[in-house]
Amino acid sequence: MGGLKLRDSVTALRGVGPGSAKRLARLGIAEIRDLLLHLPLRYQDRTRTTPLGELAAGTECLVAGEILGADVNYGRRRSLLVRLQDDSGRLAMRLFHYSRGQRESFAPGAWVRCFGAVRMGPLGLEMVHPEYRLFPSEPPPPAPELTPVYRQTEGIATARLAGWIQAALADVDEEFGIPLPDQDFPLLLDALRCVHGRAMDDSDVEDATEERKARLAAARRRIVLDELLAHYLVMKRRRAARGGLTTTPLPPTRQLGRELLRNLGFRLTGAQARVARDVLNDLASNVPMMRLLQGDVGSGKTVIAAFAAIRAAEHGCQTALMAPTEILAEQHFETLSAWLGPLGIGVGLLTGRLAAAERRARLAAVEGGEDLVVVGTHALFQSGVAFQRLALAIVDEQHRFGVEQRMMLRHKGEVPHHLVMTATPIPRTLTMALYADMDVSVIDELPPGRQAVRTRVVTMSRRNDVIAHVGQAVAAGAQVYWVCTVIDGQEGEVGLAGQAEAAETTTTGEAPPSIAFRAAPRDPERAATTTFDELQEMLPDVRSALVHGRLPATEKATAMAAFKAGEIDLLVATTVIEVGVDVPNASLMVIDNAERLGLAQLHQLRGRVGRGSARSDCVLLYQPPLSEVATQRLAVLRKTNDGFVIAEKDLELRGPGDILGTRQTGEQAFRIADLAEDAALVPLATRIGDSLPDSPELAGQITSTWAFGTDADYAGM
Repeated sequence: MGGLKLRDSVTALRGVGPGSAKRLARLGIAEIRDLLLHLPLRYQDRTRTTPLGELAAGTECLVAGEILGADVNYGRRRSLLVRLQDDSGRLAMRLFHYSRGQRESFAPGAWVRCFGAVRMGPLGLEMVHPEYRLFPSEPPPPAPELTPVYRQTEGIATARLAGWIQAALADVDEEFGIPLPDQDFPLLLDALRCVHGRAMDDSDVEDATEERKARLAAARRRIVLDELLAHYLVMKRRRAARGGLTTTPLPPTRQLGRELLRNLGFRLTGAQARVARDVLNDLASNVPMMRLLQGDVGSGKTVIAAFAAIRAAEHGCQTALMAPTEILAEQHFETLSAWLGPLGIGVGLLTGRLAAAERRARLAAVEGGEDLVVVGTHALFQSGVAFQRLALAIVDEQHRFGVEQRMMLRHKGEVPHHLVMTATPIPRTLTMALYADMDVSVIDELPPGRQAVRTRVVTMSRRNDVIAHVGQAVAAGAQVYWVCTVIDGQEGEVGLAGQAEAAETTTTGEAPPSIAFRAAPRDPERAATTTFDELQEMLPDVRSALVHGRLPATEKATAMAAFKAGEIDLLVATTVIEVGVDVPNASLMVIDNAERLGLAQLHQLRGRVGRGSARSDCVLLYQPPLSEVATQRLAVLRKTNDGFVIAEKDLELRGPGDILGTRQTGEQAFRIADLAEDAALVPLATRIGDSLPDSPELAGQITSTWAFGTDADYAGM
């Protein structure tokens, strides 16, 4: 064999047949490139052999022992039990899967060195299916090495995966990445050899370990920098490709926007006026707009969308506004209908729960051009929806949709202008890394009269006091949200520690022996249904309703409408109300078990109050003891209402996936980079990207390594 190419199938490696290739595909590994970029999750320190007499259950150790015997044990499940001893104690090695040859190889008097997790078995301490190696006599001291541990899948052990990676590294002869100009970084292939390697050449094990860790950190930075650079170059290419596209220009014409301005009943803030000019100037061009509009909760983004939709309607063109939930879509429909209806602009609503006859009528109005503005959920991009002349696509909370979904909406028109809105403040670092292909506008001030929400952090032991306060607030004329984290007490979920550890689970759901999962305690978790019953009992005179994701859409809509109309005083809800609910009279929110939610989600929830002129409060109920991260989260919420400050802290504490929703949609996923940890490399990656020659071949050499999208069709996304 020889001369492996990066895009070769993994079956080019010896020992990788169709069955193994299918298993590797479950790890996202199809080509040699994928295999080399499958980096270790962690490293095991196997520099010291632990005496058997010092072992403790729950530890992961390297041990060596003389074989006393190997016998088949017939319990609830047949297993081979190999008994070991050294001068200090004894240990059993248990194998549930074994061959006759394996059994015969465990001859008394031979020695075994094995590595694995120690547990308490029926006969004492044991290791189950450890990695092991046989020796005819007592083995020499172990070589000083940090052993890489990989995410694995059923049927492929770490050792086999590591062997294939080493074989690929030894045989690949294709240029991998490029040397980075004026940077003291190793070549990408050398960096990969480092992170996949194991041996340390220093005889002083402790010094060698620290030196090896430093080399690993430097190698990882090199790999991350290459990935960030590749992503940035793709973003630049998308922006350049968009510049070569043409679309319908929408210059000023009938000035209906001025009429809306007179009818609004409020003055635009300086930030709103500035952003509106940005958007309307973009629409006047024949180059398709691709603009990201960021604005904190309550900052007034919808009115910007209204001005943009009016401009399209003035030219007889249609606007599609896509929202992630029916609640948010219905609210946008109501708001835009009230603003645009008096201007003679038809607004339609298209969601998945329309009756068949109503849906047919709505589709006909869209296709016939009667609805110049169409608001909806994912139903907008279904195949049966045909627009007469779609010129503007607006996507609210865009990170909740995948790229393919947004592209399906875009294909409803001839390269429409594109406005993306989000109430999730995005840290500047993330904006540079993820949205370099877009123009960015920020509404950075709240409308006049809005007061900052006062936030209090209250321990669960004072829960009854909080309930009494809810009753007093309702008696004074306020409306109240009570938010719970789950619908009932049966879900169960991995606790905060388990979430961090979950990355190391196999695709079959089994965790390596070194990882301990623990379920988050169900008590005192307050389920929404239980809390609703409790509050009804303790506050019998308060009109209350319950909303959660499992309710039929009609029941949710009825409860939300009643709350908005003031017919309901207390709304008990799950986080389904996180986005899009606008009830100005709601001035108190209680978030139950607030320590279970991330900063961005807590901030979004808190944004449901403080939308009127009344002073508003948010109470964060928590169950002690708090983890260090949870303590920091709640402290940040108490100190500031600034969404961008909160987003920066959330990025630091949790990483970008939770902020942007990327773990749900797969959007903008990085293989290696962690933007919370690697934020300092983003400016360097963009600087290198801007300094490289404008060469498609060079850019392709970098981006092909990481398999970022290359379809020019994505330029408009």
